[in-house]
Amino acid sequence: MAYFERLAEDRFRATEHTGGAWDLETQHIAPALGLLAHVVETDRDRRRSDGLVLTRLSYDILGTVPIAEIQIAVEVLREGRTIELVEAVLSNRGRAAVRLRAWLMQPRDTTAVAGTAHARIPGPGELEPWDPTTVWRGGFIATVEVRRRLTEPGRAGYWVRTGQPLLAGEDVSGLAAVAGLLDVANGMAVRSAPEEVLYPNVDLTAHFFAQPQGEWLGLDSTVSFGAEGVGLTTSVVHDERGAIGTSSQCLTVRPTTHGLRSSS
Repeated sequence: MAYFERLAEDRFRATEHTGGAWDLETQHIAPALGLLAHVVETDRDRRRSDGLVLTRLSYDILGTVPIAEIQIAVEVLREGRTIELVEAVLSNRGRAAVRLRAWLMQPRDTTAVAGTAHARIPGPGELEPWDPTTVWRGGFIATVEVRRRLTEPGRAGYWVRTGQPLLAGEDVSGLAAVAGLLDVANGMAVRSAPEEVLYPNVDLTAHFFAQPQGEWLGLDSTVSFGAEGVGLTTSVVHDERGAIGTSSQCLTVRPTTHGLRSSS
């Protein structure tokens, strides 16, 4: 079973595999972020055939999303021959829940100057399997395979993949598939047990200087908590060739003695 099923051009049904980690009655936001990227790419392909690629994904998470029917509306905010800005909004029963603004850019051959100073992380075959369900609940977490090295609380390098399709009966790009996993970063480099501290993210922004390849997503993540209720998860994004981009998530940090509950 996929994470989502298409009901119409702009309507989708979430399946049980989207079940969240903070609240079992709502979606883990990771698959929805991938679905938004896929819808932006599908809209692009209807409008043009010149192969613009998504290079920045900036998501604002406006609220929780039930495991139910959702709608996605797409709007081109800035048209361009080689660069454009597109917005996609995911809603449930008329309430906007996630807003994506994506920059699309025309690819060109820059092989002669390509390079990065971001350090490689050990490949998936070099790290030990880790079961994230020992820390996190929910249908989504149960679908992912993780290889991880936790250096210290809040600092880890790891690889993640899933055998679940993002959308039933439709092919999705490597970028959309990766977008559907990026949100795991906040939970893989665990700084504090979720029974002790709630730290859901209110956004996620990812930049890519290369398009993802392969089934594994690698992340080199650091989770930081400030002293005033705000945190930050930052990651360097990898595929098996090396670093391909970065992502960041702003956290609302809420110590609790009540265990896991809704973050709303």
